[in-house]
Amino acid sequence: MKRSDFLKVFGGAVTLPVALPFIGRAGAPAKGASGAARSNCILVPSETAGPFPLDLSENDYFFRQDITEDVPGVRLRQRIRIIGAGNCEPMPNVRVNVWHCDRDGNYSGYGTLEGQTHCRGYQFTDANGECEFVTIVPGWYPGRVTHMHFQVFVSTQYSVVSQYTWPHDAVVEAVEANAGLYPDGPDPLTPEQDGAFSSGYELQLADLVWDAAAGEYVSFYEATVEGDGTSGVGYQEMRTAEVMALGQNFPNPAVDHTTIPLTLHRAAEVTWSLWSVQGQCVYRKKEGVLSAGDHRFEVEFQHLGLAPASYVYQLEMLVDGQRYTSVRRMTVR
Repeated sequence: MKRSDFLKVFGGAVTLPVALPFIGRAGAPAKGASGAARSNCILVPSETAGPFPLDLSENDYFFRQDITEDVPGVRLRQRIRIIGAGNCEPMPNVRVNVWHCDRDGNYSGYGTLEGQTHCRGYQFTDANGECEFVTIVPGWYPGRVTHMHFQVFVSTQYSVVSQYTWPHDAVVEAVEANAGLYPDGPDPLTPEQDGAFSSGYELQLADLVWDAAAGEYVSFYEATVEGDGTSGVGYQEMRTAEVMALGQNFPNPAVDHTTIPLTLHRAAEVTWSLWSVQGQCVYRKKEGVLSAGDHRFEVEFQHLGLAPASYVYQLEMLVDGQRYTSVRRMTVR
């Protein structure tokens, strides 16, 4: 299967995204009675997509976890958690795009960096609403404090666009401790001086902590988007729902075995595949033509030679010459 055929349900169908309000907070998540982190559920305005977003949805190359492409800078492991405002619960299987400038304050794909693709990528959230990227601590450019852009695709027709920053002292410390990697020195602005955060950057603030053992900075950011879970439904989702319903695998997380449930409303030619979060297809199987009704696909991780990690599974249905896809994320421990 061509990689370009993967994840199209989250790609070209996004035509006129609507910027919804979202909520963000910094710091490690607090554990509730259910063991899940809870948002403080304070709405803040969406922010600009920035001058240099590019259209990640049209290029599945950006489905990856490590977005550095070996550009110089201090390594940063960025965790992002997405919460639904309607019930303050995690939102699994939503797509999160991120992009930011390099150490010199330049964005790939523009100016002298036209055709380059570093510091851009997307992931899907897991059952706890989380995804993770490996990148570098960004640089800065005149008029803007150090920041990262992100976009959450609630559905194929609705998305949230915003950005966040980190504590100024922590960013300055990271740059000064690695002066040879940042020739322009530390960010001269504070968030208070950045007009993009004039509505209150405290709700758009991630933490930033040095992990000496791993030799990298670690950051956590939580954003709550408008809506209950993944209830936002666009045209593509409605078309897919007419022919099938893909369920969440169980158990999830899984240790050595899991089951993927699928309900077909019409007979269809079915293919399913597993993908690493780095965007590599690790397994694919054609099931042939299946009848309408409930079906289950059994996955034996040891038999497939799959190491403990997060994976994305995709179901493809071919009905009357039309192709439908649906995607979920699973965790193997």
